[in-house]
Amino acid sequence: MSIHRWRLRHVSEQSMLLLLAVVVGLLSGLAAVALKTLVHYAGALVTRLSTGGWQLATGSWQVVVIFFLPLVGILLTMLFVKYVVRGDIGHGLPSVLLAISRNRSALPAKNMWTSLVASTLTVAFGGSVGLEAPIASTGSAIGSNVGRWFRLSPKSVRLLLGCGAAGAIAGIFKAPLAGILFVLEVFLFDLTATTALPLLISALTASTVAYFLMGTGVQFKFTVSEQFALSQIPYYAVLGVFCAAVSVYFLRVTDRVEGWFAQRRNPWLRMVIGGLMLGVLVVLFPPLYGEGYSSLTELLHGNPDSLFAGAPYRSLAGSAWVTLAVLFALIALKAIATATTIGAGGVGGTFGPSLVIGGLSGYFIAMFCNQLGLPPQNTANFALVGMAAVMTGVMHAPFMATFLIAEITGGYALLVPLLTAAAVTYLCVSPFERHSIYARKLAAKGDLLTHDKDASAWNLMNMQSLIENNFVIVRTGDHLRDLVEAIKTSRRNLFPVLSDDDKFLGVIVLDDVRKIIFNTEKYDTVVVDDLMHPLSEGDLVRSSDSLIDVVEKFRVGNRYNLVVIDDQDNYLGFLSRANTFSAYRRFISDTTDE
Repeated sequence: MSIHRWRLRHVSEQSMLLLLAVVVGLLSGLAAVALKTLVHYAGALVTRLSTGGWQLATGSWQVVVIFFLPLVGILLTMLFVKYVVRGDIGHGLPSVLLAISRNRSALPAKNMWTSLVASTLTVAFGGSVGLEAPIASTGSAIGSNVGRWFRLSPKSVRLLLGCGAAGAIAGIFKAPLAGILFVLEVFLFDLTATTALPLLISALTASTVAYFLMGTGVQFKFTVSEQFALSQIPYYAVLGVFCAAVSVYFLRVTDRVEGWFAQRRNPWLRMVIGGLMLGVLVVLFPPLYGEGYSSLTELLHGNPDSLFAGAPYRSLAGSAWVTLAVLFALIALKAIATATTIGAGGVGGTFGPSLVIGGLSGYFIAMFCNQLGLPPQNTANFALVGMAAVMTGVMHAPFMATFLIAEITGGYALLVPLLTAAAVTYLCVSPFERHSIYARKLAAKGDLLTHDKDASAWNLMNMQSLIENNFVIVRTGDHLRDLVEAIKTSRRNLFPVLSDDDKFLGVIVLDDVRKIIFNTEKYDTVVVDDLMHPLSEGDLVRSSDSLIDVVEKFRVGNRYNLVVIDDQDNYLGFLSRANTFSAYRRFISDTTDE
């Protein structure tokens, strides 16, 4: 007896799901630890062997080495993808969302490891991207493949995919609640009795693994020392507005820069252009090198002069206004550096850059207020709140962003300003960008599964697969004798009438010919044109129409069948009311979280 048959007989799917949630949490937690460890040691090795640090005084040759490092990293990434992976690496979260919507949550097995290697090569050599999206897609692939290996239902596979993503985010930040909220807000899962427990188990398991293997430290370990006052709320609201503008800028710039690179059809040319552009940026602004978390950590601990380390203008450190100018430049250029890295062929995500840009934005607003002589604001607190605000604007995930920062700081001392800034940012961004950075392109193509399951079902179902074409056709000019022969071979009671060039003309209903079907004297005198019903637009559907339009025609006309034609009026088949709504019920059953 195979393990699958034994499982089906002795273990219920719900029990198996909870057990596999532990397994997926364990594996995704290990993947998160492996990625952070790989990048840390690989980055340290690259720095030690090639530059000896950022001190330009030790030799101008180091500037040259630093200039070429991002290009080398992107080159190695591209060689890995081309000759090892030999195909699309599928590292982005949009590919995960597309798999949920269109591919029954099935992700290739290779996605369980390819992003780990590729993102390590990119970031270790200075690529200005984050590791969170690659590790989230890795965890998703782990959950998807574990679920499919145990032959679970599509609904359970989708839930395990979410467990993998939750575990990956929880493991990399040691923040289980943030991991769960990430899946609910970014992957658009519904929080139900069915989803809550497996997601919680997976996130807690991954966090425990990360704590056990990497200690109790977190990515931005920081303790809030100064409590906020109610009088500061307006300032946090202003920060929210500023972060909304930064978020829209980030979304638009990354989209345009990546689009510009996509227009360069030669991948090696994209690599050279992007690598050299990134080299210029990291030489002029060293904090753009790699993830950028080290510079953000220095800011949180009150060391803004760290932004000048290794920069050509390092002698200007100490001037508050120059620091503000550098902060503003870093906010603007980080988006360009991130999009350039990805567009040139590097592998990484925008999760980390949005955190970095948010921290820089918060620090900038607090420092600017302090320089204007306004009531003094705590720069570290504003940096933390800015991180949540820009993440909210970019990812449309206010609760995940809020509780991620709360878990990082080890408490909820900043909960009110976090929620205030996140809410203001979200409200200001929504009119300009309806979807997150991961979902916007999928939504534009109608490939996004949203919380509105009804609308998603009709948008995502494939109308072509529902077309029935087992109807026997007759041609204009045919006689009753030809129609009788068609009736003999058909199991349907509808007969489409076509012209000689396949244009749809009308339909004949079997009930209308019953009274003359046995009158052989009319076999050669009656033509099908006399029996045909020309149909109105309410009876016709074009192949370019959406299923929502089809459903509306079923509803308004109370019809049981609709004829499908293409834009040139060529006949394609019929859509039946019963089959269409049966397919809808199957879709809802496979995708609903309850």
